[in-house]
Amino acid sequence: MYFLIFLIAAVLAGFYFYYKSRPETAKIFPAEWEGLLQEHVRFYRNLPKEKQPEFRKRILQFLGETYIDGVETEITDLDKLLIACSAVIPVFGFTEWHYFNLTGVLLYPDYFDEDMQFADTDKDRNIGGLVGSGRFERKMILSRRALRQGFDNTTDKSNTGIHEFVHLIDKMDGSTDGIPEDLLGHQYVIPWVNLMHKSMEEINDDESDIRKYGGTSQAEFFAVVSEYFFERPDLLKNKHPELFEMLQSCFYPKA
Repeated sequence: MYFLIFLIAAVLAGFYFYYKSRPETAKIFPAEWEGLLQEHVRFYRNLPKEKQPEFRKRILQFLGETYIDGVETEITDLDKLLIACSAVIPVFGFTEWHYFNLTGVLLYPDYFDEDMQFADTDKDRNIGGLVGSGRFERKMILSRRALRQGFDNTTDKSNTGIHEFVHLIDKMDGSTDGIPEDLLGHQYVIPWVNLMHKSMEEINDDESDIRKYGGTSQAEFFAVVSEYFFERPDLLKNKHPELFEMLQSCFYPKA
């Protein structure tokens, strides 16, 4: 327990020194990364060829602005790419986006518990990611297992990395409340809130295929339905056309 707290503190200190002397964003996308994207990221594979260079550019931008470090695990190229893709996918519809409320990502090897422990088998370890607060403000913690499962399973409508970055997007207006004011036009706020409450009632009444976690709060609903939108857009459009149209306007305002 104390060792892990010390280790996390040391990593956070590393964030500070990194930001004092971080290098410029890399200009060249490594050739071997293209194969990793094609193999693991369906969103990228499905992009028109002419948009893929912009996606790669946005990955480099994110990695140049955000520190990623492992807690008792080494960071691989695939880890970096999947974290960056989780960040880029929800905001790819915007010409420019910076996560000003994020300085770094901590990657754990496995799921963790509320005390951020992952090695104690007597604990209930079921958390795959979270956006930090308090001493972890402007940090994100992700489980490598959850991160990779989110991209490898393309049928379950879930993606932990996207989920947590949607929370960050929601939080950018100062409140994590499921109402992303930075994305929604003013005229859409009340319709979105009404649609959100209606959909949450359907979830809690077992009348929806949206993951049950989405019925626990407005913030979790927005994150869960956003996972659905990016993982299974055709299915969401078919089963929940109003939600699809609202999220389409939210994430692709110029579409």
